[in-house]
Amino acid sequence: MSNLIDSEAGSELFGSYEAELKLVQADLNQKLDQIPELEGEPRKAAIGQAERAIDEAKEILDQMRIEKQNIPQAAKSKVNSRFRNYETDIDVLKRKLASLSSDKRALFGSRYTDEEGTSDPHLEQRQQLLSGTDRLERSSGRLRESQRIALETEDIGRNTLADLGRQREVITHTHQGLLESEGHTDRSIKTLRGMARRMATNRIITIAIITVLVLLIIAVIVSKFR
Repeated sequence: MSNLIDSEAGSELFGSYEAELKLVQADLNQKLDQIPELEGEPRKAAIGQAERAIDEAKEILDQMRIEKQNIPQAAKSKVNSRFRNYETDIDVLKRKLASLSSDKRALFGSRYTDEEGTSDPHLEQRQQLLSGTDRLERSSGRLRESQRIALETEDIGRNTLADLGRQREVITHTHQGLLESEGHTDRSIKTLRGMARRMATNRIITIAIITVLVLLIIAVIVSKFR
């Protein structure tokens, strides 16, 4: 039998569900041990109480299934293992209860008979009751399975949304980086254009100075030969 959750698992609520489930299991075991000693109406009443305890245990398991999603990743493997043990324990108790419920002779006492040709005014009513109970149990099983699938789907959706959120952050950071790089590129282009303009201006000034010097030299030479 599983122990209570360790403090390292990080969920007091899960631990309280675990303790509550253990109490329900102990009560259910006690009821199942008493049923073989009963017959007739007391047996039916005890089976009804055991069935309600089974339903309560399943509800607690559903709450534990939801809450264990909040357990830190480092402790999840241990918690999942214990949770599977609880599910197995409840399934065993459920099968035991089904076996006890199928003992119709003990359930209906001396009134029950399945021999052909024996008249029993309550036989048809009992058969209808058992058939209705069986259909109800199958419907409940389908509902529980649908709920389990819905919870698993919700868990997958939650993980998918978390992954999408992380991817969105990466894309946002990448976009911001591209914008910053574009800003740096624009500034670099402006700087290069400024340098090009300064170089062109310096070239024009240099050509003008050289032209003036050449003209002065020519003027000096011409003045000497006059």
